[in-house]
Amino acid sequence: MAKPRIAADVFFLDRTTNRPLQTQIRETVVASILSKQALPGALMPSSRKLAAHLGVARMTVTLAFQELVSQGYLEAHSRSGYRVADTETLSLLPVGTEAEPVDNSALWRNVLSENLRARRRVIKPKDWRALPYPFVFGEMDTSLFNHTAWRECVRQAMGTRDFDLMASNEATDDPLLVDYILSRMLPRRGITATRDQVLITVGAQNALWLAIELLTRAPLKAICENPCYPDTLQALRWCGAEVTTVDVDRDGLVPQDIPAGTQAVFVTPSHHAPTGATLTRARRERLLEMAQARDFIVVEDDYEFEMSFLEPPSPALKAMDRHQRVLYAGSFSKAMFPGLRLGYLVGPAPVIAEAKELRTMMLRHPPGHLQRTAAYFLAQGHYDLLMRDMRREFAKRRMAAVEALDGTALEMVGAARFGGTSLWIKAPDGVDTVALGQALLRDGVVIEPGAPFFSGPDQPTEFFRLGYSSIPADRIAEGIRRIDAKVAEFC
Repeated sequence: MAKPRIAADVFFLDRTTNRPLQTQIRETVVASILSKQALPGALMPSSRKLAAHLGVARMTVTLAFQELVSQGYLEAHSRSGYRVADTETLSLLPVGTEAEPVDNSALWRNVLSENLRARRRVIKPKDWRALPYPFVFGEMDTSLFNHTAWRECVRQAMGTRDFDLMASNEATDDPLLVDYILSRMLPRRGITATRDQVLITVGAQNALWLAIELLTRAPLKAICENPCYPDTLQALRWCGAEVTTVDVDRDGLVPQDIPAGTQAVFVTPSHHAPTGATLTRARRERLLEMAQARDFIVVEDDYEFEMSFLEPPSPALKAMDRHQRVLYAGSFSKAMFPGLRLGYLVGPAPVIAEAKELRTMMLRHPPGHLQRTAAYFLAQGHYDLLMRDMRREFAKRRMAAVEALDGTALEMVGAARFGGTSLWIKAPDGVDTVALGQALLRDGVVIEPGAPFFSGPDQPTEFFRLGYSSIPADRIAEGIRRIDAKVAEFC
């Protein structure tokens, strides 16, 4: 009995993506097999016919078929071409009609304690990369990254010698990565630590969350800066902390304003989020003196210290911590690329031991292959060269932004003395930067309105953050000109 042949029009390609055609062909064939559109023993369309249908080279289809043969999805037959493999190793999904959805939203509203989607947060357009003037913070210009070096480090990390690390279920941190943090990263901040005082996390945000979870097991009175990174404030409130905010000025947090009874202070001393203010040495010393005298701890978020191109960064609070009162959160994601999601938490050994147990219950550990890849990238010097190139480029972009702001209605009211990747800008009184941001999108400009960073009912509306890590230097002047022109319409 003749085997049925699968029609070529079952398969398709997505021409809107840059993903390799051969990869897409493999994926669409596998999907047809697992959904039982292509049954075991059925003949695949000939490579010539499928290539013509998809509009690709015949060799592209042939190579995709050969790879599927090696994976066991297809079988090659000399006369009839390729057939769907008849093997029990393939788990086939049942074919059926989609059930009518049931509306149980009322049930979930009663179960959930809070609507997190309504929290104050920074939202950037999903298509910001397609816009010509993206003043977006926390993103990078991928042209600065050494993709070839990263691929080589991935290849090394995926080798047989390192596979045991990735295959293990133990909640361990990559010793190579920990060694680099201890020998290179922390000394740059003036910090000395031991292996049992460091924990690898899924970015600095995960490090802060772990600290907050541990600290809020008992009632906690906490202080955040105002303005501040909104997710830190939200996480504290979500975990049940009683949170008060203290206004910052051009020199950062004012220690004397910390109220009595405070048990934890969350601070961004090197580069305040979002104003960029740098906490002075005198205030750092005063904060630590108060922590000792009043018996509170300090959680230091040091998210961007590597971006120092104007002057060397000040020593971290943790470097001045003689009484083990500081938990220090650092990140590789800001300096390398945001999607990496690798950071670290540094603190007293007993605290790190507890944080490790909590991390184990949440996610075991950050992916081993990512840790090892990052460790190779760091240890082989690629990271240091990347930092050199980024500092040079961001110095140019910062200068271009400062020069373009001169003579406009916009005032630069905050910037890190050592560099950084953003400026804190004030528009004329009365301008609502949320509305301004929406209007600017039509001109191809993305800014970050300042409203989500402030706490309390009387929040100023005139501030916004101008990031320059993701916009080429030659577009900055025109982008700021467009912002200034749009501001004039609001005044």
